[in-house]
Amino acid sequence: MLNKNGALPLTSLNHISIICASVDRSVDFYQNVLGFFPVRRPGSFDFDGAWLFNYGIGIHLLQSEDPEHQPKKTMINPRDEHISFQVCASLQCESMAAVEKKLKEMEIPYVKRQVEEGGIYVDQLFFHDPDGFMIEICNCDNIPVIPLVSGEPIRACKRAVSLQQQQQQQQKVVQCHLPEKHVKEGTYPLCM
Repeated sequence: MLNKNGALPLTSLNHISIICASVDRSVDFYQNVLGFFPVRRPGSFDFDGAWLFNYGIGIHLLQSEDPEHQPKKTMINPRDEHISFQVCASLQCESMAAVEKKLKEMEIPYVKRQVEEGGIYVDQLFFHDPDGFMIEICNCDNIPVIPLVSGEPIRACKRAVSLQQQQQQQQKVVQCHLPEKHVKEGTYPLCM
């Protein structure tokens, strides 16, 4: 049965699937960097993989059939496809600065950006998982979600083009952090 506006009767996002060159390496990343934990995966699958869960969402890792030729993104581009995680905003939780410090300690290259909308600032950190899938950590809850009025064009706000241009100018790379080991080895990702 469809909901009131004719859309499918959905309740939430259940999981995302990511094809990876090494399931073990990706499990380690999602556990130790992002805090996911392994959950039981149906034994009837005839391919390698792993399921992880936390924050109300699942990550399904699928072993690539050809890991040697799997394309890998090297440029950290905040406008690329990604999944975003909200950093805890209360005083008892770690701040974006603590997340950034942890990424540095783990020698994970990242790009730091800040977006401003109507005097509200959102801090963002972008980095890759072991296979080049983009991860964002942000304090995006700072910006309220405001539904558009029926028939209103989809855009950031009613001041359309001029505001969008201002936003693009205000979205600036604050820092591109490359751990020294990546620079020495020449294995660093390009930052955008």
